[in-house]
Amino acid sequence: MMKVLITGVAGFIGFHLANRLLEDGFTVYGIDNLNDYYDVQLKQSRLAQLQPKLGFTFQHLDMGDRDPMLQLLQEQSFDYVVHLAAQAGVRYSLQNPWAYVDSNITGFINLLEGCCLNPVQHLVFASSSSVYGANTKVPFAVSDSVDHPISLYAASKKANELIAHTYSHLHGLPTTGLRFFTVYGPWGRPDMAYYKFARAIESGQPIDVYNGGKMQRDFTYIDDIVEGVVRVMLRPPQQSLSEISAHSAHPLNSHARYRLYNIGNSQPVELMQFIQALERALGRSAVINFLPMQPGDVLTTYADVSDLMRDTGFQPTTTIDTGLAKFVHWFRWYHQERVSIPSVTYYAGH
Repeated sequence: MMKVLITGVAGFIGFHLANRLLEDGFTVYGIDNLNDYYDVQLKQSRLAQLQPKLGFTFQHLDMGDRDPMLQLLQEQSFDYVVHLAAQAGVRYSLQNPWAYVDSNITGFINLLEGCCLNPVQHLVFASSSSVYGANTKVPFAVSDSVDHPISLYAASKKANELIAHTYSHLHGLPTTGLRFFTVYGPWGRPDMAYYKFARAIESGQPIDVYNGGKMQRDFTYIDDIVEGVVRVMLRPPQQSLSEISAHSAHPLNSHARYRLYNIGNSQPVELMQFIQALERALGRSAVINFLPMQPGDVLTTYADVSDLMRDTGFQPTTTIDTGLAKFVHWFRWYHQERVSIPSVTYYAGH
């Protein structure tokens, strides 16, 4: 029985990934610092769904604490590590930059050091579509330059990719970075726009829509993200034997056991179209307050997933109407009925 460490297990993606791996027969050890960037009760509710399950263990742990992190990796002997813990949020990075250094940089170094001292078959880590920054070429491909981030959050994710490559090169540690594109679905983050929109529309309050809604996002449903993560996790990168220079622009040309993939729906949707789909799912109309573009935002995200398709045979396919209907079903249960039916197990896979 293979053992997987999931960092950030009380987070949105971590929770769903843990459920999937437990269903598939893996042993899952999850850590999370349960910070209050968003509603801690939601994180605790996710954990409450996981903790009764056979094969699941949770430890309250901050990745920035070096000695406990190294001790954990030494004692547990993990087969795989999926690193999802991070200080999230583009706009929050304008207010509290130190949180991103402590969690996204220092915490990642602690994890890498632990994996080198106690080798694992594969370390998969979350990057982000935000690394593409000011790029105007679409769709975004992993071979594109990502040298112009426009938020500290994006810069910290780019730094993770560079640091992981260094450890793969120096220590032979197999690492793969996954650039996620606007993930949504049940048990999602309340700081995300679609969640805020649902709250406001349900209560008859106006929603803030930036840049006149003239933005596109490659919205990706949570089940598709998890499927991609699992397929990649089980395929550790091999060392390249080619003569291609490690300095080539394409990350797949490195000699190191290192890869990068986009995971996105590859079908960008204009924000107003997404809001209309949410209105249909809720059966209610939105009152819209149009505002200017915000610092750190980008006009378009659009994933080229050809590398992912070639290497894993998988491409996300869930439409926004299907995904938002599932989100709204969970949203209403969680906010209106969960107190009266505490024993229910509800996540995207069901």
